[in-house]
Formats: sequence, structure tokens, C-alpha cells
Amino acid sequence: MAIPDFQSVMRPVLLAVSNGETLSLGSLRENVSSFFQLSDAERHERLPSGKQTVINNRVGWARTYLNKAGLLHIPARGMVQITERGLEALQTGPERITVAWLKRYPEFASFHAAKPSESRSGAEPEESQEEATPDEQLTNAYQELMQSLADELLIQVRAATPTFFEQLVVDLMIAMGYGGSRKEAGNATQATNDDGIDGIIKEDKLGLDVIYLQAKRWTNTVHRPEIDKFIGALTRQRARKGVFITTSDFSAGAREAALGLDIKVVLVDGIELARLMVENNIGCGIKQVYEVKQIDTDYFLED
Repeated sequence: MAIPDFQSVMRPVLLAVSNGETLSLGSLRENVSSFFQLSDAERHERLPSGKQTVINNRVGWARTYLNKAGLLHIPARGMVQITERGLEALQTGPERITVAWLKRYPEFASFHAAKPSESRSGAEPEESQEEATPDEQLTNAYQELMQSLADELLIQVRAATPTFFEQLVVDLMIAMGYGGSRKEAGNATQATNDDGIDGIIKEDKLGLDVIYLQAKRWTNTVHRPEIDKFIGALTRQRARKGVFITTSDFSAGAREAALGLDIKVVLVDGIELARLMVENNIGCGIKQVYEVKQIDTDYFLED
């Protein structure tokens, strides 16, 4: 089955400690995973950050929310225990405990106070937002911002001149560690009389190898004949590596043409180009930095 959202995890968390005994967080996670009969792959599935598994993150936030509502007690680090209020919730509460239901408890309502924008509008947060943990909401918001930025970048690139686009490709290659300095890259990148190659750039600062470039500021799909032409140009130059970058996309035939060759040919479509520009700060910059911190449990260890 699919990994349950963290609200669906809340009641199983209470059930795991319903005998009143303290339980370690590790045992709690195992208990909840077994309750939902998660597969090995589901137990090891990680958040986009890669720093924590999805189920551990959701059990952790369920524990935090239940604790803030007074349904769980944390008697010691990494331990959990049910409270009288938690036992009562198991008896009289719903089958699926939600954030909205927990707001009946003043302590939790204060903890989960609405954001300023929600208070001004009087609107309730969407159900899909409340089904995600704060970590997941932050990740989703970040990914949405990055996708929006990438879309805007691609629009700008497609509106630029072919000369500017070729310059952008060089800047991107440098930012990714190719071509050495800007001056060296400028000297290494040259227009050629071959209609299959737009430029040449060093693979490394020492120039131990070179990469042949083709840059197409197109809106139409790049088909196989264009790739075959590029491969032919690489062959005539006795080149071993080539990068074909476009602002559009590649057909299935074009992608097949780049496979199974003695020459290494990398195809970068518009979506990948925008992603690489964002990752390497080409045409964009940092607007705001938010530091997400977590408790340092080692600090509280006493000798």
C-alpha cells in the first residue's frame, strides 16, 4: 500500500502506546510501519532532501502534533508515552485523527496558529496542505518556486538572440566546471565552417580533452536528422564528446540516435537547460535564504 500521510499515522501512533508503557521512537516507527504493512521499499523511501525516510518523517511529526495536543508525553529523549487525554481520544475520537480535530485542544490550537495571510483572508488551509508534514510542505513550496523560476528562465532564453544563447551556453559550461576561466573559454569556443558544430570548449582547465557544442535556440522539436548531422560533424573532427543543447525538446528518434555510439553525445533539452541554469545561478540569483535548524541532542548530554 502507499505510505500513509502523517494525519493517518496519528491514531496508529496512539495505538502503539495504548498500554501505557513508554516506547522508544525507533520501536514506534517499526510498529507503525508494520501496522500499515509497508514494503521494504516503502520503509526506505526518502524525502527529496534524502536526509530522512518518508515514514520516519511522518511518524516524527505525528508524535510532535500529538504531544502538542497533550495526547502524548515525551518522558525522555527518544521515548513516548500516552496520556489520559490520549487514551480518551482513542475511545471517543475519530478513526482518523486530523489536524483540524486536534485544534479542539487549546494548547494545540495555539501551537498551530494560522499564518498571517490565512488570518487576514479568513480562509482555512487546504486539506492537501494539512496532509503533508511541515518538512514536506517546505519541500513542495521550494520545488514549486524552482519550477516557476525554470519556466521563466526558459521564456527569457527563447526570446534572446542566437548570439546571446551561444554565450549563455558557454557561461553554463564554465559554471559547471568546464572551459577553465571565462577568458580561456572564450578563446577555446570558436565558430566553425561546419554546420554541425557551433563551438569547442575545454573539458577541464588543463585542456586535456575538448567538448564540441551545438546550441539550438528552437521552439520546434529537434528530430533525428539534426542529431545525425551533429554526429557526422563530430566524426569528421575525430571528436569523442559532444553536447547538443536546445531550448525545445528532442524526439524519441533523436534520443535513440545518441545511444550506442563510440562517441559520447549528451542531449540537453529546454527543461534540463533551465534546471542546470537554476542549479548554477545562470540568469538568476539568490533572493532569500532560510535556515532550517534542528535540535542538537548532544548539547544536552551531561557528564
